Amino acid sequence: MAHLKTGPKIILIILLVVGFVFGLRKAAELGWIPTPGVMKALVPEKAALPDVKEALVQNVEPVALPAATAASVPATLIRGEIWEWNAQINMIYANGGANTTKGSLMEKHGVNLTLVRQDDTGKMQEDLIACAREISTGSSQCSNGANFVVIMGDGSGQFLAAVNPQLKKLGNEYQAKVIGATGYSRGEDSLMAPPEVKSNPQAAKGLLVEGVLRDGDWNIAQKWEGDNNIKNNPDEKTWDPDAVNWLNASDYNVAAADYVAGKCEDRKVVKDGHLTGETKRVCVNAVVTWTPGDVTVAKGKGGLIKVVSSKQYRSQMPAVILGPKNFFERNRAEIEGMLAATFEAGDQVKAFDQVLHKASAISAKVYSDQDEAYWYKYYKGVTETDAQGLKVDLGGSTVNNLADNLILFGLEPGTNDNFRSTYTVFANIATQQYPALFKDTPIPDVKDIEDKSFITGAQARMSSGGAEGEAPQYAANQSGPVVSKRSYSINFDTGKATFTTEGVRTMSELKDSLAITGLFIQVDGYTDNTGSEAINQALSDARAAAVKDWLQKHAPRNFPDNRFKIVGHGSQNPVATNETAAGKAANRRVEITLSGS
Repeated sequence: MAHLKTGPKIILIILLVVGFVFGLRKAAELGWIPTPGVMKALVPEKAALPDVKEALVQNVEPVALPAATAASVPATLIRGEIWEWNAQINMIYANGGANTTKGSLMEKHGVNLTLVRQDDTGKMQEDLIACAREISTGSSQCSNGANFVVIMGDGSGQFLAAVNPQLKKLGNEYQAKVIGATGYSRGEDSLMAPPEVKSNPQAAKGLLVEGVLRDGDWNIAQKWEGDNNIKNNPDEKTWDPDAVNWLNASDYNVAAADYVAGKCEDRKVVKDGHLTGETKRVCVNAVVTWTPGDVTVAKGKGGLIKVVSSKQYRSQMPAVILGPKNFFERNRAEIEGMLAATFEAGDQVKAFDQVLHKASAISAKVYSDQDEAYWYKYYKGVTETDAQGLKVDLGGSTVNNLADNLILFGLEPGTNDNFRSTYTVFANIATQQYPALFKDTPIPDVKDIEDKSFITGAQARMSSGGAEGEAPQYAANQSGPVVSKRSYSINFDTGKATFTTEGVRTMSELKDSLAITGLFIQVDGYTDNTGSEAINQALSDARAAAVKDWLQKHAPRNFPDNRFKIVGHGSQNPVATNETAAGKAANRRVEITLSGS
């Protein structure tokens, strides 16, 4: 170029410029360079859609599976802490992962959600309080902690007794509320004990059970003990041969690991509440836990079976969402969207096996544990052979859709508020067993922590009502094994089948206790020996029927005809002498037997 004369230089430069411009134009025509102001046409990412022909339930239209790439949702970040628990697999699926992904149901409803696995209940409490404190200083969101947690509904009263007094210091509006439920444990949470305990409940006397005390799995054992009239020893430093004894664990996986390791300790022996002066070395020989704890017990050591579980107490253990009301109210639209997405995901998981597989794979990543096959198998529940050759039921959960939430919280006509019953039953048990613990910080009344408005708000945001809620098969449970049998002294008016005021109070407690199970109910009525046998037979028939009629009047959907067998026995089978007033009172009883698989 330096050796060219001026004329040729100019001609060469012009040719180069023309060639460059022509090249740019051609590149743009070929799509190599974007034209300003003109958007490039792209092939959409493939969106897998479940096949509607494979739907397992009716009234559910398939929606696209979520992508793995992160979504950018212009909304307040919601931080949630969850246990490693299949009952919330629909919320995880709705989010597409630990953080909201493109094409997910959360993105569809304008929700920006982060989910973090946290198995330590105490840490959950700390994180709720820490987050609320930061928000109370004027921040729209906390830099750490949690805006909500998902825990067992039957243990929520005990949880809130620890949390709400701290939140109340920030203002009444910061106290935590229960706003919905993602699903249920249906078998995986259980009392695992030696096989003889299932056939003979009294063989539970003297057990040393490890688990998280005053939590949902502990509650399962407490209800079973009460239903079978077995004493419970709440003192963690003693051992009572006539009661069920306890060892506290930091979480449910620790309880299982300690059983496998053969953990033992020396305990002072008590009898009838008094020290005997003896010391006995006792070892963990039963646990209360859930998946993967139950799998650890079975595969690591074996020798225990599920004596009773959330399969029998089907409404006891909803996976409830709770957090400070202040944050929920300030972000109501997004919180309602979060519930709507979770409920819609519940329909998808119920309807399409492909979705359950996808949800299981996403859960494994969120938990950083196991794989798709593991969570898929134990979501459904299986029977496997343990390390000692015993057949053991493992796993078992289900997700909630909108209809399940309407039923759980008594929003469907004719249904009992099963959450209220669950909360109240186990709050009373915890207070009875640990009066000193709850003296200064009592468990809040359910009416102060239950907020159903977010469920109805989510319902209004959903384009479809979705599938029906799950209903127990009561009649099929009639032929199942006996889970519990207990006599109740229900006071009737003299010579009548009408309840006294005290009798109505007892019936209200019985309704709560029975409503949270899916078991078949046999009611056996008995009288003392006053009057003729014909009169006593008719009276016992009428009183047994009165129990059924009262339950049906107050919650007809929970107590249909096919759930009952009513039998009157007159003065037969006395449990005490009829020679004393106290004995006669004991013989005037109603016996409740619960059965089911």
